Amino acid sequence: MKLGNNVRKCRFENGEMTQQALANEIGVTRLTIHSIETGKFMPSTFLALKLAAFFSKPVEEIFYLEED
Repeated sequence: MKLGNNVRKCRFENGEMTQQALANEIGVTRLTIHSIETGKFMPSTFLALKLAAFFSKPVEEIFYLEED
């Protein structure tokens, strides 16, 4: 199994927000956002909860498990 996410979708639902703008809002680098979106980086629980709070969504709407 691997961790899938809807971060990119959430950014576009939030006024087509750029990766850099999201990174600035939650206190990480643009590369971190890019790496999460492409599945190269698994966020900490803290970061996943920060993203969920920022988008006002349950964490399960942003992150999900998918079969390999």
